[in-house]
Amino acid sequence: MATNRKLGKTTDIRLAMLKNQVTDLILHGKIETTEARAKEVKAIADSIISLAVKEKDNFETVDVKVIKAKLDSKGNKVTELTKSKNGKEYLKVVKEETTEKRQKDMPSRLNARRKIMRNINKVKDEKGNNIDLPSKLFNEIAAKYEGRVGGYTRIIKKGQRKGDNAEVVILELV
Repeated sequence: MATNRKLGKTTDIRLAMLKNQVTDLILHGKIETTEARAKEVKAIADSIISLAVKEKDNFETVDVKVIKAKLDSKGNKVTELTKSKNGKEYLKVVKEETTEKRQKDMPSRLNARRKIMRNINKVKDEKGNNIDLPSKLFNEIAAKYEGRVGGYTRIIKKGQRKGDNAEVVILELV
């Protein structure tokens, strides 16, 4: 009977740790960890990447009406002076309606995106903006591994760690 490694942690702590390590692997391309942890992370990461490769082109492009504030040449919002019902004047932002082409996921790709989001954490960059890791998986990483069948990660042994003599490895995307 196949079971996962317990890694000396309780279930919730172990799952959170694996989720963090998979997120870091996808975000940075490689991580340094112990061999047992790397083997667990490798299995999760390979399944996520294979799902992204399978659903990479499963979307349609649709036109969406977007209403947003009109901007001047400096990038500031354009405003106009208007009167309210009771006679008071105030500044109102001028809005413009445009159409944009956006990608709409098909149902199986949406399901794949949700499965991926279940196994990774939300990440922010240095400025505090959200990084969309599922999109990075579908657009960048899946395109890189398009013709490949499995084996998206590799484990490179680094040696023994001082202190507890644990086998340290580098887990990286191929």
